[in-house]
Amino acid sequence: MRSLALQAGAEILRIYEGEDLGVSLKSDESPVTAADEAADKVIAAGLRAAFPDVALVTEEQSATHGQSLSTFLIVDPLDGTKEFIQRRGDFTVNIAYVKDGVPVRGVVYAPAKGRLFYTQADGTSVEEIGPFGDTPGPVQALTVSTPDNAALMVVASKSHRDQATDDYIAKYAVRDMTSAGSSLKFCLVATGEADLYPRLGRTMEWDTAAGDAVLRGAGGTVLNFDDHSPLTYGKAGFANPFFIAAAPGVELKA
Repeated sequence: MRSLALQAGAEILRIYEGEDLGVSLKSDESPVTAADEAADKVIAAGLRAAFPDVALVTEEQSATHGQSLSTFLIVDPLDGTKEFIQRRGDFTVNIAYVKDGVPVRGVVYAPAKGRLFYTQADGTSVEEIGPFGDTPGPVQALTVSTPDNAALMVVASKSHRDQATDDYIAKYAVRDMTSAGSSLKFCLVATGEADLYPRLGRTMEWDTAAGDAVLRGAGGTVLNFDDHSPLTYGKAGFANPFFIAAAPGVELKA
């Protein structure tokens, strides 16, 4: 999964650094680029060869979306397409393995930022220190923060902020806020760079599974917004409810 994320990232950067991003619209009017499609081709072929007996769900292949699954691989080959189109760099490659509804392995690679996060064989999460080669290099273990509820660091979406999110964040004592695109928000909580990431908006499981796995492997939690129960995967249509990603110790608000 690490290797495929790096290969996909190389394809994405090749297109990102060119003049034509190959932007078009899908049937739901969301944008897709040549980089989404090139990365998906690399990852899907690699995963099907390596794990032929494991079901695969990928954003770019609608034929995979009608399955009813609890254990599967799930991919967003280019998360943060809007960031990619605007050349802001906050886009990622997301690959995850979900077992019995729980994302237990994940890789999040931000090629334009040179950051690579993943879960190890024991389920703990690390950030690999680049440059990245065929053989994994030195890693730094990830551990969530010990939050100060009187001075929280909050991360929110760069492209999908709305009034409902701002109103919810206003319930907390916030020291500072940052914005980020794609699944990088989960990784910022996993590294301790942020304490809390609320998402009061539409997401799909391929948007969140890899970052969720990385955060869980760093000691964090991803919870349903309404009842603070753990977010699960393999839901009908692979759509998520609103959720909250946080370091344990954050006093969550209703």
